[in-house]
Amino acid sequence: MNQKTALLDQLRIDRTESTQPTTGRSRWRWLIGIGAAVVAAVSGVAFLAFARESVPIHAVVARTIAATGSLSAGGSLLDASGYVVALREATVSGKSIYKVNEVLVQEGQPVKQGQVMARLDDTNARATLEQSKAQVKQLEAALAAAKLAAEDARPIFLRNQRQLADGLISQDTFDASKASYDAVETAVSVAEQNLAVAKATVEINQRYEDDTVIRAPFDGVVTVKTAQPGEIVSPQFSGGGGIAKIVDMDSLEVDVDVSENFINRVHPKQPATVTLNAYPDWRIPAEVIAVIPTADRAKATVKVRIGFKEKDPRIVPEMGAHVSFLDSAPPAPSGALSETPGVIVPLEAVQANGNSGIVFVIDGDHIERRSVRLGARNTDGQTILAGLQPGARVAVGNLDTLRDRVRIHVVP
Repeated sequence: MNQKTALLDQLRIDRTESTQPTTGRSRWRWLIGIGAAVVAAVSGVAFLAFARESVPIHAVVARTIAATGSLSAGGSLLDASGYVVALREATVSGKSIYKVNEVLVQEGQPVKQGQVMARLDDTNARATLEQSKAQVKQLEAALAAAKLAAEDARPIFLRNQRQLADGLISQDTFDASKASYDAVETAVSVAEQNLAVAKATVEINQRYEDDTVIRAPFDGVVTVKTAQPGEIVSPQFSGGGGIAKIVDMDSLEVDVDVSENFINRVHPKQPATVTLNAYPDWRIPAEVIAVIPTADRAKATVKVRIGFKEKDPRIVPEMGAHVSFLDSAPPAPSGALSETPGVIVPLEAVQANGNSGIVFVIDGDHIERRSVRLGARNTDGQTILAGLQPGARVAVGNLDTLRDRVRIHVVP
């Protein structure tokens, strides 16, 4: 038993010398741990408070628009798409139902005003004309006979008039002679009127005959040929019935629909450029002809007519076209620094209101509400002409939830 006790005493550790230092180090360890816990708790609370008070947003960078030499009159204020149309075009046809005898033009052929384009069957019109001419000759003969009868009756009437004055004949004899003379004079007047009616009928029938020869109403180009010899044509058929369609190529223009929210940027005589879909690298100088003073309720647009300043055979009707309305401000003097052509941002980054708009620029962990001047608005984005510098970061998305100087944090 004593031997076991001795062995246990040898295994016991003597703590009398190290008790005081060990107690000090433990106390410092506890203080450091408590401090770290406090810092972590404060950081967590701050993080939660920041996350709770800040608004998550998406951000984009405003991109620079390269200046274009052809826009010397100023930057593009608005872009719109439309089609090339002809101000003067006509579907040539007969005035009534006719059979086509021959067509003298082909598609793509230029024609001059008055040029014969087709001939229609004039059998009935020519027969009617000949009949009316025969009636004229008949009535001319009747008029000649009436005048001859009047000339024969006149001397007798004058003699009876003298004899009545001398008392050689009775009043009844003179009255009968006068009635006979008045009748032949009236017959002459009636024959003259009948002849005038017959001559007017000849003129009408001559016009019917002329209508069988189809002529070009103006200088132009045949774009559509719809009839062949032997066909029956009539202007009464809404689905066709014409012989050919001609277009005056000098009357071509572009019609575009502009949103009524931006129509205040467009005015007559405003410079513009037209880019045809068929020739995307060809910028054609143009000018606003007119803003049609009515809006389309269904589309909320206003029609604008654009005229070409240069004529070219490559421009044909119904081509798709893109119109850029230019700033009509005078160009900067020679040697002056040119204005920044603007920046472009997504459509969702702007609250537009006519020529102006609102963007929210990111400034650190806050945003700044800023007014800007707007330019063209198309599928590429919204052009900003003034108020925003290239490289600026702006908020994009639901801007109605944002306000000036609100705290934000950017999310991918």
